[in-house]
Amino acid sequence: MTEPRLEEVADRVFAYVQPDGGWCLNNAGIAGGLVIDTAATEARARALRESAEEIARTRLVVNTHHHGDHTHGNFVFARDAPVIAHPLARTEMSRRGLALCEVWPDRAWGALKVALPTLTVADRLTVHAGSIRAEVLHPGPAHTTGDLVVWLPDHRVVFTGDLVLPGCAPFTLMGSVAGTLEAVARLRELDPLVVVGGHGPVAGPGALDETEAYLRRVQRLAAEGRAAGLTPLETALEAGHGEFDGLRDAERLVANLHRAYADADGVEPGTGLRSGPVFREMTAFNGGRHPVCRV
Repeated sequence: MTEPRLEEVADRVFAYVQPDGGWCLNNAGIAGGLVIDTAATEARARALRESAEEIARTRLVVNTHHHGDHTHGNFVFARDAPVIAHPLARTEMSRRGLALCEVWPDRAWGALKVALPTLTVADRLTVHAGSIRAEVLHPGPAHTTGDLVVWLPDHRVVFTGDLVLPGCAPFTLMGSVAGTLEAVARLRELDPLVVVGGHGPVAGPGALDETEAYLRRVQRLAAEGRAAGLTPLETALEAGHGEFDGLRDAERLVANLHRAYADADGVEPGTGLRSGPVFREMTAFNGGRHPVCRV
């Protein structure tokens, strides 16, 4: 198990970082009695709870979206603290269950149980975690259709979930490339000093610029590929990684091109794409190597 670390990013506000930030190794946040996201496995969720309880008694958990690496550990907290999510995230968690375990069946997931959110917020909510004020905001369809971000205005810290992934390739397969760009613009308007992404190292506002630049390239490649009659995989193979060669999990370019093609075709965000075939194409793009989950 890769050892997580706590980073104090502002007074009594912590990022819980799980290196190396690749598939399934998400970040979480701790702000007073507020925990932002849980973890993929039972062991990792219990380790997160231990760290959180050393800081303050957990009184509320926020899920930034439905993916299992951010929600599988809800059950470790749910008996003592309500869990909040966007209504669409709750729906997807109920529908998908422990689907992440099926993608990587050989991982040590532990005795996971589905624990659905007990509260939902569709637009915005203010939470007071002791003296810490947190704004829970829905930025629109982006990484998924049911994203939430947590903004601490007095500390100028934003927890973005997987809308921003410093040092890692973005992943918009279940949301929208165009929607993520709009959401990034909304985050920029907050004027954060610290950006805690859903994976990867703690960053500054430059992470927003890097995400925008990456997704603008995806849109350009999608336009060129569609005009040339190429599939998303063919477009990715022809283009390569370009200036984003150093990003972790760079095979996501294929998935992002699929979503950019769908955006251009007028497909509603979050609909119309099946992840199984896209993961197989990402494997092909990787020269036959399946995306690696390191939990």
